[in-house]
Amino acid sequence: ITEIIVGTPLTFLRVETMTNTLREQYEEKVRPLIDLIDSLRSLGVEKDLSLPAIVVIGDQSSGKSSVLEALSGVALPRGGGITTRCPLELKMKKGIAEWHGMIRYQGHTENIEDPMDVEKKIREAQDKIAGVGVGISEDLISLEITSTDVPDLTLIDLPGITRVAVKDQPENIGDQIKRLIKKFITSQQTINLVVVPCNVDIATTEALMMAHEVDPNWERTIGILTKPDLVDKGMEETVVAIVSNEIIHLTKGYMIVKCRRQKEIKHRLSLKEAINNETAFFKDHPYFSTLYNEGKATISNLAKKLTHELVHHIEKMLPKLLEEVAVMIAKTQMELEHYGKGPPEDPTEQGHFLRDKVMAFTQDAVNLTTGEKLKTTPQTNVFSGLRENFKQWRDYLEDSGNMFNRRIEQEIQEDEIQFRGRELPGFINYKTFEVLVKEHIKQLEEPAIKSLKEISDIVRKCFIQLAQSRFVGLPNLFKTTKEKIENIKQEKEKEAESILRIQFKLENIVYTQDRTYNQSLTTKKIEEHKEEDSIEEPEYRVPGSHSQAYSTNSATLQELRQHFNAYYSIASQRLADHIPMVMLYLLQECAIQLNKDMLQMLQDKISTKDLLKEDSVICTTRTALQNRKNRLTKAHDCLVKC
Repeated sequence: ITEIIVGTPLTFLRVETMTNTLREQYEEKVRPLIDLIDSLRSLGVEKDLSLPAIVVIGDQSSGKSSVLEALSGVALPRGGGITTRCPLELKMKKGIAEWHGMIRYQGHTENIEDPMDVEKKIREAQDKIAGVGVGISEDLISLEITSTDVPDLTLIDLPGITRVAVKDQPENIGDQIKRLIKKFITSQQTINLVVVPCNVDIATTEALMMAHEVDPNWERTIGILTKPDLVDKGMEETVVAIVSNEIIHLTKGYMIVKCRRQKEIKHRLSLKEAINNETAFFKDHPYFSTLYNEGKATISNLAKKLTHELVHHIEKMLPKLLEEVAVMIAKTQMELEHYGKGPPEDPTEQGHFLRDKVMAFTQDAVNLTTGEKLKTTPQTNVFSGLRENFKQWRDYLEDSGNMFNRRIEQEIQEDEIQFRGRELPGFINYKTFEVLVKEHIKQLEEPAIKSLKEISDIVRKCFIQLAQSRFVGLPNLFKTTKEKIENIKQEKEKEAESILRIQFKLENIVYTQDRTYNQSLTTKKIEEHKEEDSIEEPEYRVPGSHSQAYSTNSATLQELRQHFNAYYSIASQRLADHIPMVMLYLLQECAIQLNKDMLQMLQDKISTKDLLKEDSVICTTRTALQNRKNRLTKAHDCLVKC
C-alpha cells in the first residue's frame, strides 16, 4: 500500500510532464506553419497563387456563424439575410497574454481591445468595402484574435448560400455568392469545411453539392453537422451514420457540434457556458454519446481536428508551394524585362536614358543586318525571310527557263513566217536568237521588282518589331522611330528599284565572255546528247521525204535551244546573284540610314520629356509586376527558412 501511495503521485507527475512536453512540441510545430501561411497571405501572395487554407461554407442559417463564434470566442455578425458579406479571414492564435484583436482590410489596420466590439468592427468593414446594404465583395477582411481560449487555427468564412433575393438584394445575389465561393473552394490547396444542419437532408444541401463539384473524390472536404438538438425523433441513427462516414464517405470525415441558438444568445448565455452545455449534451445523449466518446463531437474536438488537418495540409503542400513561387518569380522577372525600366525623373538622367535606348535600338538594327542573334527579340530574324525569298527567286528563274524551252518551237515557227526571206531552211538567224533572249529576260523584270518590294516590307516589319521591343511603353518615341523607318523604307526601296531597272537594262545587251559562252554551250550539248542516247532513233528515213524536212527543222530547233539554254544559264545565274545582292544592299542601307537618323534625333531640339512620355498602362503594369516580384521574393525567403 505504501508503495502505491508513494508511487501514484510520481506516476501522475511523469504522465503530466510527458503530456506537457508533447503539447509544447506540438505547439512549436503548429504555430510556425500556420504563421507562415498567414504571413504569405498578408504579403498578398494569394493574388498570385493559392495558399493552403480551410474555407468555411454553408447554406444560410446552417449554423456557420455559430461554429465560428464557438471556435473564436467572439460574437460575429448575425441576423436575417446575408451577414457575411465579404470573405473573413479568422486568424486565431493561442497566447498567454490577455485577449487582443486586430482587423485589417484595404490597407486599414485597427486594434480591438474589447471582444464585444468585434461584431461592430466587422460590420463597419463590410459597409466600407461592399457598401451599406446587402451587397457582397471579394475583398478580404482579416481578423486576428490572440487569446488563451482559442486554438492555433486560421479559417476563411464565406457568405452563406442563398437561393432567393430578399429586400434590396440584387436579383442575381445567389449567383454572385456561388461565384465567390467557387473561386475559393476550387483550389487544390483548400480544405473545404461544409456546415450542414442535422435536421436537413445532407445529400440535397447546396454547399455539399458545390464542394463535390470541385472535389469529386471527397479528398479535401470535412463535414460539420450542427443543431443536433433539433433532430426529429427517429432520425438520430441517421445522424450517427452520417458522422460515422456511412452515408456519404468523406476522406477527412465528419464532426458534430452544438452551438448557441438565437434564443440562448438573447438570454445572454456565454460562450463558455454554451461549451459546457454542449459537452453535457453529447455525454448524456442516448445516441450521440458514442460520437463524443470517439472524439467526433464538441467544439473543442473540432478545433483539434481542424488544427491537425490544416498543419498536415500545409506540410504536404509546402514543397509544391515553394516550386510554384520559384516559377512565378522567374515568370514575373521575364515580364519585367519585357517592359524594361521606366524613364527617370531627373532631366539629365532622362537624356542618358534616351541615348541608351536609342543606341541599343540602333545596335539591334545593325546586328539584324549582320545576322547576329538578338537578345530582346530572338524570334526576329530578317535572314530567314530573305533566304526564303532568294530561293523562290532562283526557283522562278529555273521554272521560267524550262517553260520557255517548251514554247521555243512555237516562237521559231512564228519567227520563220514573219522574218524568213530567201535563205534555205536550217540556217540559224542570230537576230531571232537575240530577240527571243531579250524578250524572255525582259519578262523577269517585274517579278524581280515585286520580290524587292516583298523584301522591303520584311525589312520594315523587322525594324518596327525591334522598335516595339526596345521602346515598350514609350509611344511617342516609338511613333517617331516608326515614321523614320517608313520614310527610309520608301527612299531606299526607290533607290534599290532604280538599281534593278539598270540591271535589267544591262541584261538587254546580249553579252558574255566567249570562253564562258563556249563552256556553257558545250555543257548543254553534252547534256542533250546524253538525253538523246536514251531515246531509240528510227532505222530508216526516205531522202527528201516529209520526215527528213521535219528532221532538218528539228535540228535547227535543237541548235537554237542549245544556244538559248547556254546563254540563259549564264544570264539567269547573274540575275540569281545580282538581284539578291541589290536586296542585301537595301537592307544594309536602311540600317545605316536609320542609325544616322536616330543619332540626328538626339542632336535635334526634340523634347526629351515628350519622347519619354510613358504609357500609363505600361507604368501601372510595371509597378504591379515589381510589387508581385517583391512579395514573391519575400515569400520564397519565408518558405526556404521554414
